[in-house]
Amino acid sequence: MSTPTSGAPRRPVSAPADPAVFVGFGASGDLTRRKLLPALVNLRRSGALPTTFAFIAVVRQADVGGTLADEILTAASTHLETPLTDEERQWFVGRIGVVVGDVEQPSLYADIATRLGELQASHGTGRNALFYLATPPQLFAPIAAGLGAARLLDEEAAGGCRRVIVEKPFGHDLESARALNRALAAVMTERQIYRIDHYLGKETVQNLMIFRFANSIFEPIWNRRYVDHVQITVAEADGIGTRGGYYDEAGALRDMVQNHLFMLLALTAMEPPISFDADAVRDERLKVLQAIMPMTRPMVERDVVRAQYVAGRVKDADVPGYLQEDKVAAASATETFVAMRLQVENWRWAGVPFYLRTGKRLARRVSEISVHFRQPPFMMFRDTAVRTLNCNVLVIRVQPEEGITFHVDAKVPGQALELQTVAMDFKYDEEFVQPPSTGYETLLYDALTGDQTLFHRADSTDVSWQAVMPILDAWATGGRPVCYEAGSWGPEDAHELLERDGRTWRRP
Repeated sequence: MSTPTSGAPRRPVSAPADPAVFVGFGASGDLTRRKLLPALVNLRRSGALPTTFAFIAVVRQADVGGTLADEILTAASTHLETPLTDEERQWFVGRIGVVVGDVEQPSLYADIATRLGELQASHGTGRNALFYLATPPQLFAPIAAGLGAARLLDEEAAGGCRRVIVEKPFGHDLESARALNRALAAVMTERQIYRIDHYLGKETVQNLMIFRFANSIFEPIWNRRYVDHVQITVAEADGIGTRGGYYDEAGALRDMVQNHLFMLLALTAMEPPISFDADAVRDERLKVLQAIMPMTRPMVERDVVRAQYVAGRVKDADVPGYLQEDKVAAASATETFVAMRLQVENWRWAGVPFYLRTGKRLARRVSEISVHFRQPPFMMFRDTAVRTLNCNVLVIRVQPEEGITFHVDAKVPGQALELQTVAMDFKYDEEFVQPPSTGYETLLYDALTGDQTLFHRADSTDVSWQAVMPILDAWATGGRPVCYEAGSWGPEDAHELLERDGRTWRRP
């Protein structure tokens, strides 16, 4: 393999993952078509998928005419940057087996075991199996129980690795999350469980640890002495689409804050792990979540904003309000926007506020972490035209334009002493040749190779639910969310959350 010349774009090369059969429950669903199968195709194109690979599509409807495998691939091909070639289609069709049945019936798991044996023999998958639960959450526990009863998760009996990927939402509240953890633990070990969060598959999120711990310039100032505050924004311009039934039961706090935003918070605030071993990294993320100051009811009323969008304009188009969306209750009090002020009570971050916000139908789609540093302690320019200094801001852009920008003050050319904020900018797509991605490639590859670093552990899901339960309990006693116009940056209450501290939200 040739070595890139100096300054040339670089693209990482992965060794092929371990041989395995990928068993997809809910394989005819939207997630498999849009994300999972396209991700597997991209892994093969990059050389990361082994030739000793097979796929079992577990579905409810009958495979009339034996065409389901080709139909699933055709649907997945529309979500690829480059459509499937004839060779690729033939390769995958030859490795896809279909099993039809009800996930709550024991006979289904006997059929899966039979098909596993057939594919292991024909494709040399080494008795390894990865079970992906791309199903409604109420089926997670029954599927786990069915796999356990059929001894499909018994690695000693199977003679190979057996792993289970569980999609979100992982519980609806603390009690249901603990019940699900107990159900999974009853049939497998924690080492076999991969609770997936697609945000952790994004390159910038993964790079956050590298940025902090591999560059000596930033780690010494990554603390309360130099950082004034931190903002984490996950904004979506889209509404709820066809997910009205699910979203009206979940809301923004459950759907985004308890998992995605808390993981971004943990990665931003964590201590250096002793190694990049999965549990060493996850131990440090857990400590951050444990250090979040518990909220009392007065704190919820003061430091948390919940809101719901009303009709407005997004991308020059009129859009309806949340209450006019399909499958949303006419008098729904479900929040589509949350903003909050959190404190991480440990030595590094004592006194530094973390501001989190997320919402639907906001001005634009953007996810970013911005670290706002303190102003210089001495205003040496007091006898000049310079009246104020802007604080330095480090912006880590997660999506859609992945990269890192550092905002600093510089002198404007000329005789007068005038300052202007300038940006030192790094963009992933300019520095690296990035392979096409659905956001799931890294996570699927890690699951196939047994790396749990980017997956949630049982204790972290428990602690994150503990942190949001006081908010859910306070909201359950009544009251309605405030309103914000679709296409805006949220309600005025969210701006006041920072203004009372003498700060403002960064506008991406």
